[in-house]
Amino acid sequence: MDLLRKFCCIAMPLAFCVTLLPAPAQAQVVPSGFESRHALWVGGECSTVSASFPYQSGQHIYGCGAFADLHWTPHLDVEGDARWLPFGGFAGSTESNYLVGPRYIFSRFGKFQPYGKFLLGEGTIHYPYQIGNNTYFALAPGGGLNYRVARRLTVRAEYEYQIWLNSPGFANEPDHRLKPNGFNLGVSYQVLHF
Repeated sequence: MDLLRKFCCIAMPLAFCVTLLPAPAQAQVVPSGFESRHALWVGGECSTVSASFPYQSGQHIYGCGAFADLHWTPHLDVEGDARWLPFGGFAGSTESNYLVGPRYIFSRFGKFQPYGKFLLGEGTIHYPYQIGNNTYFALAPGGGLNYRVARRLTVRAEYEYQIWLNSPGFANEPDHRLKPNGFNLGVSYQVLHF
């Protein structure tokens, strides 16, 4: 998982810098029958998540994240997410996650594009009262809706339900897996089309 974290820490800022480069203008349109559908989109998001710690508390935690989508086929993408949730946690607890996996795009409805995804990776929690930190393998199914604002700009809203495998129970508490889940609102921009 350290390799995934390093990749995200390098790839996300690099992708952001690429968006700052001016794009060349082209005078002719490529016929749609010959046009490649491969594209790289990068974006940022704000999140509100039910933290799952303390168990059944309803505690919410807030933060932001970055994501990249590689459009591979008309219906299948590969998505990578990095999210940091440092605000509102119980007694100073924080969470973060680094996830990657497939995203299936359903048929478009005008400017709307619904999708489902299933990401895998790591979830990290900093427990309250200096108990410590721990990292768990995370499964993250989710779904959402993109809205195309312009040819290279979309906004999205999604719901994600994470399951952190092998997450612990504590003394005098029932054993349970951590299952943070919540909503993300984001904006993405197409940086490459190849």
